[in-house]
This record gives sequence, structure tokens and C-alpha cells, in this order.
Amino acid sequence: MELYIHIPFCMKKCDYCDFPSGAYDATVRRDYSRALIREMEMYAPLFSDAVFSTVYIGGGTPSWLEWEHMERILLAMRRCFHIEPEAEVTMEVNPGTVSAEFLHMIKKQGVCRLSIGLQSGDDGELKTLGRIHDFARFLHTYELARNAGFYDINVDIMTGIPGQTTHSLGRTLSDVIRLKPEHISCYSLMVEEGTPFYERYADDVKRQLQGEPTLYLPTDDEEYELYALARELLFAARYEQYEISNFAKKGYECLHNIGYWRRVPYLGLGLSAASFYGGHRYTNCGDIFEYMDMIISGRAPVTSDVLLSRDDAMAEFMYLGLRMTEGISRADFMEEFDMDIEARYGSVIRDLTAKGMLSLSGGRIALTPVGRDVSNTVLCEFL
Repeated sequence: MELYIHIPFCMKKCDYCDFPSGAYDATVRRDYSRALIREMEMYAPLFSDAVFSTVYIGGGTPSWLEWEHMERILLAMRRCFHIEPEAEVTMEVNPGTVSAEFLHMIKKQGVCRLSIGLQSGDDGELKTLGRIHDFARFLHTYELARNAGFYDINVDIMTGIPGQTTHSLGRTLSDVIRLKPEHISCYSLMVEEGTPFYERYADDVKRQLQGEPTLYLPTDDEEYELYALARELLFAARYEQYEISNFAKKGYECLHNIGYWRRVPYLGLGLSAASFYGGHRYTNCGDIFEYMDMIISGRAPVTSDVLLSRDDAMAEFMYLGLRMTEGISRADFMEEFDMDIEARYGSVIRDLTAKGMLSLSGGRIALTPVGRDVSNTVLCEFL
């Protein structure tokens, strides 16, 4: 089983971000930390027999939380749950929000993997995104992490930033590759409704959907060029692509995310956190004050409980599993659903294989390189 802990605090919310996070004051940060620990204590008896093999502490910006609150959360986590001694414990951090003291503390409390949100090495692009840091701050944060003894580091890089070019992306990737992080996530900017980015680029989003030329956002062809360049440079630097947006040195794949794609059960704690166990998908309350009130009153903060149908579970198995380069196993499908995969998806698999989008080998089904290039379209065929 896996554990996710959500820390919804940021120094400043980025212009493109639609995650449940915000710039709350010290009192809210303290009260939320207490509520989060109380939520752990509420769930501890229910998961007393569970063994957690991975933990992911995300946000928001977990590193923006005061170190004394974070220390209490990490201590409570191990007090309430059985975390494997060699568990992969990841924490997201943002450049300019960590100190040597904070990093040494979380290392002492068992955090062994960091995910640093760089997004771009171009200061102009960072300003466009509304990020609080520049590339120099990222370099300082990376150096602090290495000095604190972190030898499993991911760096997030974003493509599709307004004004981004193959030259600027290539420079970002080259600068990051020289640092030799163990893992690099390279994903495309999504312009979500309700964000300052959407208000700024709404007309461009509409043009994209209609296949018309855009003024600021990259076209589909330009987005593909950026993705292809990223993949080329990362392959050349011996990073293996194990998922559509994720590249790692051998042995440094993110086990927690692999668990998501393989539908491993997980418990999510905190504001808006999602959980998956017992065939249900649960979602916590999305309002921070309501979340804390529910905890104070002794109620579980779950506001959505969906029991997946058999068809929904099979669809998830396909579109999540096919994100991984290794694809999915026919035997695993049979074991989970007591049905041959061809009986459910035979015509779709044959059609996509004939089009060169899927490969069939050794009892596994996977996206081909061509299929990965249009993965959204391919994966939608299984919905």
C-alpha cells in the first residue's frame, strides 16, 4: 500500500496552478498541521494491518511549511502507520523555500527522495509562469540537497510555456543534465480554467481546440517538437523513459508513481487528498477551513466515495498501465478481472496494433514510440 500526504501551502500560488493550495498565514499552517496529524490518528486503527511501501508528501510546497510542523507530521506518520524500513519517502520542494536545517531534519526523519520544481532554467519563462525563483535559486537549492545527503533527486521541467523555444528548452535540459539528477519529469503545461493563466490565454486555448494558429501557446506541432527534443536529449544522457513524462537513471524510477499506474491501493491524507482502496475512490474535502472543522468534530473529511464499476476498473487498468513504457500484462488483467483481455478490448487492440500504436510481445501490450507521441488519443480508446 502507498501513502500520500498533502501540504497545501505556498509562498505564492503560481499563475497556472489549479491544485488545492494557497498562501495561508502562520496560524492556518499551524492549525492545518494539527488537523492533519489528527486525521492520521483517526485512520491508524483502520490501517493497523497495512504496510506502506512508499510515501509521497506533495503540495503546494511542503518545504514552505515551518520545519517544526513538518517534523511533527513526519513523526506522527511513523507513529500511526507501519512504514517499511526501506520505504521510498518523497517530498516535493521548491527552489528558494528550503534551508540546510530543514533538509537535514527531513533526512533524519526518513525522507530519502526529493522532487524539485524547477520547471524552466530560463528566468523569463519562470516569470511568465509566476514562479518565485530564478535559476540561481534552483542551483542553490540543488546544492543544499546534495550537501544534506540526498542522492535520489527528481527535477520537474515543463514544456509548452508561452514563448518557449526549442533553444530555450534545450538549454534548460542541458543545464539540468549536467547536474546529474537521478530522475527528470518532463511534462506539458496544462492551461486550466479558473487560473490566471486561463484568463490570460483563454482565446489561445479556444484557437488550439479549433486547430487554428495561436498567438502565445504552442501549436500541437510545436509542442511535439519540444517533447521530441526533450526525449532525444534525455536518451542521449542515458535517462530511460519508463512512463510518458518520466525519465530516470536505471534503478531510480519513482516507485510511488508506478504504484498509481499499477493501481496499487493508497491512502491520501489532507486537503482534497484522494484515496484508492477496497475498490473505492475517495476524495477529501476541498475547503481548508471545512476540512479542519470536520477533523475537529471527529468526522472523516471524505466528501466523495465512488465504488468503481467493473468496466471502470478495467478502463483504469488499461489507460493507467499503458502510460508506462513496459505497458500492461495480459496475465495481470486475467488475474484481476477473470477475463481474457481480448474478450473486452480485442477490437480496440487489433485496430491500434494495425495502426502501429500498440505493440504485442511476451504477453504484454505497450504503446509504440508512435503511440506515445499521440498517447492521449490512444488511451481515450479504452474509456
